[in-house]
Amino acid sequence: MEDRITEERLDKYVEITRKALAKLKIACPSKSFGRKIADDFVQMAVSYFEDAEHFRQKGDFVNAFACVNYAHGWLDCGARLGLFDVGEDDMLFTLYE
Repeated sequence: MEDRITEERLDKYVEITRKALAKLKIACPSKSFGRKIADDFVQMAVSYFEDAEHFRQKGDFVNAFACVNYAHGWLDCGARLGLFDVGEDDMLFTLYE
C-alpha cells in the first residue's frame, strides 16, 4: 500500500539522501559568512541523517522517515540558496530553476 512506510520505501529515500550528501560541494569561500551557513546546513543534514539511520536500525520507520526527510530538506535548501554546488542536479536536489 502507498500509505505505509515500508522498509523498501525507507531504504529508497535513505539512499537518495546518501547520494545527495556525497555529491554536494560547498560553494562558499572558506572565510565567508556563507561558508559558516553552508557548514551548519551540512551538519544539520548529517545529524538528521544519522538519526534516520539510528531509528531505522531500531525498526522505527516512522521517525526514520521523518528524519531522512528533514535531512534532505536541509540539503535542498542549501542547494537552492546556492550554498552548495550540486552540479545542477535537479534529480537529487530541488533547485530554483
